[in-house]
Amino acid sequence: MMVLNAARAAVLFFYGTLPMEDVVVESVDLIEVNHCYDEEGKHVFDQVLFYDWSAQDRQYHVRAWRMLKHPSQIPYRDTVSGRYEATWHDGWVMRSVQATTFRETWTQHDPEVAARSHLPKELRRELIRPVSMSRPIQ
Repeated sequence: MMVLNAARAAVLFFYGTLPMEDVVVESVDLIEVNHCYDEEGKHVFDQVLFYDWSAQDRQYHVRAWRMLKHPSQIPYRDTVSGRYEATWHDGWVMRSVQATTFRETWTQHDPEVAARSHLPKELRRELIRPVSMSRPIQ
């Protein structure tokens, strides 16, 4: 737990030292941390999925996903706003995705792949692509 808190503190420190135009901030309806296992119960991977609610379909649709590569990428609850936030270095920008709802799941299937039957990848909204930023973060 101490390592996780130190990692989050380091990311938040770095996040706080960046000029605001170097941080892409957006909201989704649900953030999920998924731990995927194979048929024998062996851990395969961890991922973070971002969902938008579809009132028309009455279900969440995957908007985007990212592999969970470091404990600092685990969403945390902001005690001031009450929202959950995932913050990470995404390519050459810092990205922050916020949601009011969070869940953690353990599955033997990939929920992102399964969600393609409801909404194909090509029709997903995806996360914002930073087009106004022309330089890498140094």
